[in-house]
Amino acid sequence: MHHTSPLRSIRLRRIYLDYNATTPIAPSVLEAMEPFLQTHYGNPSSSHWMGRAAAEGVTDARGMLASLLGCDEDEIVFTSGGTEANNLAIKGIMLREPPSAGGHLIISAIEHPAVTSPADFLRRMGYDVTIVPVNKDGIVEPDLLIKAIKRKTRLVSIMHANNEIGTIQPIRRIADFCHSRSILVHTDAAQSVGKIRTDVDQLDVDLLTVAAHKFYGPKGVGALFIRGGVDLEPLHHGGDQEFGFRAGTENTAAIVGLGRAALLCNKALEESAKRMEFLRADLLERLEQGIGMPLTVNGAAAPRLPNTLSVVFPSVNARLMLERLPQLAASTGSACHSTTGTSGTLQAIGLSPAAAQGTMRLSLGWYTSQEDIELVADWLIEAWTALTR
Repeated sequence: MHHTSPLRSIRLRRIYLDYNATTPIAPSVLEAMEPFLQTHYGNPSSSHWMGRAAAEGVTDARGMLASLLGCDEDEIVFTSGGTEANNLAIKGIMLREPPSAGGHLIISAIEHPAVTSPADFLRRMGYDVTIVPVNKDGIVEPDLLIKAIKRKTRLVSIMHANNEIGTIQPIRRIADFCHSRSILVHTDAAQSVGKIRTDVDQLDVDLLTVAAHKFYGPKGVGALFIRGGVDLEPLHHGGDQEFGFRAGTENTAAIVGLGRAALLCNKALEESAKRMEFLRADLLERLEQGIGMPLTVNGAAAPRLPNTLSVVFPSVNARLMLERLPQLAASTGSACHSTTGTSGTLQAIGLSPAAAQGTMRLSLGWYTSQEDIELVADWLIEAWTALTR
């Protein structure tokens, strides 16, 4: 009888370290969703018993997300995901006035395509758009942001945490300054919600984007926090669902899943952040020992998400390393950027082309074990050694 060698069985083991791209649905999230796919299939807008059951599911989810964000339930608008929420926030504010009114938008140089693309669209429509640079740790310099502000600045949109290098922006400082000039502030918090505290009052933002699939909820659902009193032009015109901000019958099961995921994160936030930070430090230490030198960690001097390690492997192409490790799911940049060329974030922080090529993003999650970290460190050291011999 043929036995698999222990080494071979380790080789066959697959490890997922790409939690910033997406997360698995938590088992209790799936459980919460199921009745709304089968039993409570009513339209939440219907006034009969079947509609009421669905409406209750949506209302409960709104409460769970509101409690995670520290806002009122009627300040949550459900969307089809983070991209739609970003579009609704940015276009919704800017389109309240025609381009001829001279409206001005400010974003940072390391925003996700879900912010840069709407900004490009607005620029083509004739709006004024400024992109402010970041320092070598990927942090927006408040002084440069202040310089960029004009008399007609309507909105400043700066991400809370970067998807590639994990750096966390000084949103509160930015918001304080903008509000003193009566400018609205939006933050794309797709990467931070569920990983660190994202309290809308502590951040003092007017608009905040949420994407369920980044924190153990389903794909295709997200939300936009819209502070009471902030008026937006809707993207979708139709019925008066979602307080008139987002027409269309609600995706009840997915919304219920988002709510349950928010509830789980709210309970586990501090504890899971500590565990991630410990595992991430352990992974870096093992890599440095195996490679025999200190490694450059992108954004290391700035506050970072606890689960994100953007590390530069010297003298190699990180893509080639990953090609040698088909059993490891990790990335060299963001899942939403094209497969060619350097990521915009790595260019924006001034990384040399060689360092950018050697950069790998390892993002951890709830289901990452100590054993996973040990195996991945061994695999990466082996791949790096083979390529640099």
